[in-house]
Amino acid sequence: MGAEQTVSDIGEFALINAISARLTPPSAENTSVGIGDDSAIISARGGQAVACVDMLAQGVHFRLDWSSANDVGRKAAAQNLADIYAMGAKPTALLVALALPADTPVSWVLELADGLNEEAQKVGVSVVGGDIVRADAITISVTALGELGDRTPILRSGARSGDILAVAGKLGYSAAGLLLLSRGFRSPRAVVNAHRVPEPAYDLAEQALHATAMIDISDGLVSDVRHIAKASGVQARIETDRIQIPADLQEVGGAFNEDPLQWILTGGEDHAFVATFSDALSVPKSWNIIGHMEEGPAQVLVDGLLTESGGWDHFGA
Repeated sequence: MGAEQTVSDIGEFALINAISARLTPPSAENTSVGIGDDSAIISARGGQAVACVDMLAQGVHFRLDWSSANDVGRKAAAQNLADIYAMGAKPTALLVALALPADTPVSWVLELADGLNEEAQKVGVSVVGGDIVRADAITISVTALGELGDRTPILRSGARSGDILAVAGKLGYSAAGLLLLSRGFRSPRAVVNAHRVPEPAYDLAEQALHATAMIDISDGLVSDVRHIAKASGVQARIETDRIQIPADLQEVGGAFNEDPLQWILTGGEDHAFVATFSDALSVPKSWNIIGHMEEGPAQVLVDGLLTESGGWDHFGA
């Protein structure tokens, strides 16, 4: 058998054509011009567009021996789509920029495209453009675009004293999965896969249009609730007796003598959602109440104790 074809073998433009062939064409409703021109043209009904960007760097956000290219593609799309939903918006398109070593196998890049496309199609959008450059390590930058229509954006700064604090989606799984992978384990599969590919509860975020503030949990529950508290100028109180610890996290915690509650409070990259609501009746049925907001310094208290640490910081000590 001959050596596997690399991106250097086929060149930039043939690679772009190969990727484009893997992607689902965008719907005419969302996109009038897609891949093939200098820019894509995306609709913005209601006049307000929403945009966000995130990057995944090899060795920081993923490892090639832990995750397939499909996993990496899905993760790159999911973390950006979650940000759009956290604003109370609907996603409309993705733009993807890739930095690749010259010896990257073409098959890996096409599998990455499949993963991007798979996650985008879960919410009915497409990859409509991007860029490819040469680099020493793989880096993926995804820009997600969305629209608000006639909806009011849900900002971090909207929480008020008396609001209810609630979460939707899995918490702590990615941190537990990272521990398992770092120790050489590949099971329990549900926990390990949660680190490889987050599964944001897009449908539950859509139910939270009456939230007063919302954020997707990328850096950890405590850390991201702190963002809401500081932006809103109110104090957040988390009550851990309201937090249910899933059996599989208890199993992993017991095996490694770790407290799974700490994964739930401080573990990042689950891309669940945390939001505030004006009263308990406003909290959607599938959301879990974990505390409340009140007057006081803009900080987070867990069971009444001030919590300054917790969560991911790329440049933290």
